[in-house]
Amino acid sequence: MQFKSLINKWTPGKRSGEAIPVLEIRPFRGWAGPNLHELWRYREVLYVFMWRDIKVRYKQTVIGAAWVVIQPLLTMLIFSIFFGLLLGVPSQGFPYPIFAFTALLPWQFFVKALTEASTSLVMNERVVSKVYFPRLLVPLAVVLAGLLDFAIGFVILLGLMLFFGISLSWTALAVPAFLLLAVLTASGVSFWLSALDVKYRDVRYTLVFLAQVWLFATPVIYPASIVPEAWRALYGLNPMVGVVEGFRWSLLGSVTPDIPMLIVSTVVIVVVFVGGVIYFNQTERTMADVI
Repeated sequence: MQFKSLINKWTPGKRSGEAIPVLEIRPFRGWAGPNLHELWRYREVLYVFMWRDIKVRYKQTVIGAAWVVIQPLLTMLIFSIFFGLLLGVPSQGFPYPIFAFTALLPWQFFVKALTEASTSLVMNERVVSKVYFPRLLVPLAVVLAGLLDFAIGFVILLGLMLFFGISLSWTALAVPAFLLLAVLTASGVSFWLSALDVKYRDVRYTLVFLAQVWLFATPVIYPASIVPEAWRALYGLNPMVGVVEGFRWSLLGSVTPDIPMLIVSTVVIVVVFVGGVIYFNQTERTMADVI
């Protein structure tokens, strides 16, 4: 729920006649996005949610935090066997494990946000309905907590590149820019879906199917170059296309991604993020009542 700043009012006390401070919370009216000053004031809440998510993610598991390493490696191995070895999917001249892992790195970061942040408001129902803070921080905390897994996966990727004799080039300087695009995409989609999940619980039942379809619509197991050139700009309407192809180019120095396709993806990412913030802001007013 989006609110204006807290307004102090003074009312006379019952016994001593002294003024007693009363805090009045008024709902924000308008279409604008969240109060950035208010988000900054509640930044400690963001840290708490992030740290809690990191601590409980693998709690009471046998392997524990090792899943952060095992999951991407097993996925890379399966893709390499079926798509690289058996089906012979082109990998732009690089070993297929490296080709696949450079795409899995941003993809799994995105999927985590898609599946966990989208249901985060309902999972925190008691907090959302009883305590005031900017609700935008709940899905945002899940997205940002996923950066820890991304960092661990990035170290694994560097090790694999060293093993296969692949060195970084000057294009690696663009990695932070494409990571930012990945964060904006994950956040924007999470804002849309988490707000919808509060009203329509059907959202959670479609997440697995949505993630599977989105995977095959994104150049994770194949290069975007197999898409006919006339269709690439349309293909770029998938925001993850630009993110994945950008990561491959920046880390491997592979063929430069199609510029019109990359521009379209970037524009879509900005639209999805801004639209998600505005929609979340509008639904936040009644969120505590319907959750």
